[in-house]
Amino acid sequence: MSDRQMEIHEITSQILEGYARDWDINHTSPTDMLDWNLVIATLKQIQNILLPGPGHLSKSSLEMLGTISTIVEQLSSQMAIVLRYLPEHENDTPEERQEAAVELSMDLMRRIPLIREKLELDLEAFYEGDPAAFNKAEIVYSYPGFQAILIHRIAHELYLMKVPIIPRIFSEYAHNVTGVDIHPGATIGNFFFIDHATGVVIGETTIIGDHVKIYQGVTLGGLSTRGGRKLSGVQRHPTIGNNVTIYSGASILGGETVVGDNCVIGGNVFLTHSIPADTKISVRSQELRIQSGSPDPAKPEAEEDASWFYVI
Repeated sequence: MSDRQMEIHEITSQILEGYARDWDINHTSPTDMLDWNLVIATLKQIQNILLPGPGHLSKSSLEMLGTISTIVEQLSSQMAIVLRYLPEHENDTPEERQEAAVELSMDLMRRIPLIREKLELDLEAFYEGDPAAFNKAEIVYSYPGFQAILIHRIAHELYLMKVPIIPRIFSEYAHNVTGVDIHPGATIGNFFFIDHATGVVIGETTIIGDHVKIYQGVTLGGLSTRGGRKLSGVQRHPTIGNNVTIYSGASILGGETVVGDNCVIGGNVFLTHSIPADTKISVRSQELRIQSGSPDPAKPEAEEDASWFYVI
């Protein structure tokens, strides 16, 4: 046996020793694991029935019937796997879990008309809020912010139905393709607009009202996670009122932080306390230090002529 083969045998033995330990990662066999590709393929089919038109489904009832049937079949097959993590289903037979999964999948389909109503308002918000938009089709096909809120609307319904894991897979897929990280638990009102999108983070217990507009790099987050699991189920993210605008780079943190209606939060604001309605909050302009020309290399830095710099 060669040295390489001996080393491979040793590596194999070490891996198998790990399998014998009482580790959480050992308690899921490959046959019990979700099919990530199937979950995402199902998400894309749901997107297609939300947005019929060129490149998507036609409005044919026959085609729609077939697609919804496929979604229910695929989604329920994956839901049946994750339902065993819920106390009310952990002792179910596989057949009972499958039956529950089919009903949950059907429940999501029942909510599609409501999701589409919300998306119609979101699309209007994007079009009214961005003068650079050529038309609404451009927003649907190319705007990452619109794709992020579309997927969130689906994931949030699954979250409300207490389906584990799958809504988070949906939201992390959206995070990966759009740069927007919205936890499926976040409650977001109507007519929501994310401009430029990249770097936006919205935490699980965030509550956002209607007609809210946020820019890139905004964080609606928690103050601290030192409490660990004790914080589960506790509101640790802010509440944002109606008709609020939050500019780029702003961070609004904490479950007790409430931003009232009609507020404007300026860029780079770091906010950890509540502000009343009709308030504008901003950071005073930072001083810019500008150097013109080239300093004399013969002079030590401390002795450089002060005229090299000016502040605005």
